[in-house]
Amino acid sequence: MIKKLLCIATLSILSMPVAFAGGLLHNTNQHIDFVRMMARGASFDIDGVYTNPAGSVFNEHQGWTLSLNIQSAYQERDVNATFPLYMNPTHTKLYEGNASAPIIPSLYGVYHKDKLAVSGFLGVVGGGGKCSFDDGLPMFDAAVMAGVYGQTAALLNQYPALGAVFSGPVTPDQYDISTAMKGRQFIYGAQLGAAYRFLPWLSGYAGFRMDYFTGNYSGHVIATAGPELTGKVTQLAMAYPEMAQLLGSFAGPGGLASIKLDCDQTGWGITPIVGVDLKFGDLTLAAKYEFPTELNIENDTKQLEVSPAAFEGALNSFKDGVNTPNDLPSVFYFAAGYEFIPKKLRGTLEYHYYDDKHAEMAGDKQKALRHGTHEVLAGVEWDINERFTVSCGAQNTDYGLSDEYQSHTSFSCDSYSIGFGGAVNINENMKLNVGYFWTTYHDYTKDVPAGNPGYCGTTMAGKDVYSRSNKVFGVGLDYKF
Repeated sequence: MIKKLLCIATLSILSMPVAFAGGLLHNTNQHIDFVRMMARGASFDIDGVYTNPAGSVFNEHQGWTLSLNIQSAYQERDVNATFPLYMNPTHTKLYEGNASAPIIPSLYGVYHKDKLAVSGFLGVVGGGGKCSFDDGLPMFDAAVMAGVYGQTAALLNQYPALGAVFSGPVTPDQYDISTAMKGRQFIYGAQLGAAYRFLPWLSGYAGFRMDYFTGNYSGHVIATAGPELTGKVTQLAMAYPEMAQLLGSFAGPGGLASIKLDCDQTGWGITPIVGVDLKFGDLTLAAKYEFPTELNIENDTKQLEVSPAAFEGALNSFKDGVNTPNDLPSVFYFAAGYEFIPKKLRGTLEYHYYDDKHAEMAGDKQKALRHGTHEVLAGVEWDINERFTVSCGAQNTDYGLSDEYQSHTSFSCDSYSIGFGGAVNINENMKLNVGYFWTTYHDYTKDVPAGNPGYCGTTMAGKDVYSRSNKVFGVGLDYKF
């Protein structure tokens, strides 16, 4: 039972996602204009290739515009767990997870001629980086702790004479759990499409994006009895031969369990995209819709070692050649932009909806969401003069989370983000953008009562407080010719 719990917990640990921004599965911070203003759904600038592709034909520049953007994102994901078997006065332990994407590049290009604009985009549209848990996760520790405790308690109840060796059930201070897990996920997107101005105030867009998933999960889990426990179970195995096989699981050559994994994953899908832009003087109304994308990822497993081999089946999802669903949901964007002072001061209000609840995920966990993701954004931009521009904005995100959706390896927290920055027109053809935003997350508390099952599949009670932090800095260069 102990080894089975260990394998199941490890499987979940190695399934961790590392998304950073925009719904549960998307990254929307593709251009530095977004980083410094947030609400860019009514933009006619080069960043509109992603946020408002239909608006490309309303840009005054005729010819080519290119843009290169580099961002760095850093995130902390912590779980403050409370469980009766943590051996400290408060029975709590803080598990720290660190996720990073030091370089997130994106490249834009658009050619505008009269009523037609052809555009393209390359960037990281999902996933978003690497995540590591150097000290494991509570679901792993709790499963092993409760399993060892329950198993020895049952032995003491069945064989009262064991009380001469054990003063009580075995507690975590008598054995060691060593674990280190790392995950990496990136979804690269290549978008191509065209916008056409049908009327002086109306344009439309049609295009598609090819999404390529690449990921890796690697790590190990080793649980071993300490010298004192090993000596005790060896003594008991000699005194009670009928329990030798059961007791051997505590002190065998492989310890309680040993698991090693190195698995690469790849997959791809196509996202059709349509958009519309209506421009009435200083008012702009724009919308974009991304269709749902079926995305299955396939394993290329370089190492999968499980001891004892009898429990290898718990890691079947990571065997070589296995496919797992990782769909991208449909997304609807709507924005209203207004120039309060023409070519001087402008603002935008925006709404995003991600239909995450109907995007197939591993284990059908999307069904546990209360609703899809709702985002509301607002931003303002001010041209101080012909050379300098400043902007700021905010975004509020509601994921529709539930206790059933949240887990140690896949949790999200509702949040709001604030961004600011500016731009410098180096000359009439070149503009430098700089931006920074941070996200404040609302801690999510999940109380699990004692029962069957209880906390992490045990019969005991437990509590998790999930918390996150996120910071993004970026620099970009736009060039027109």
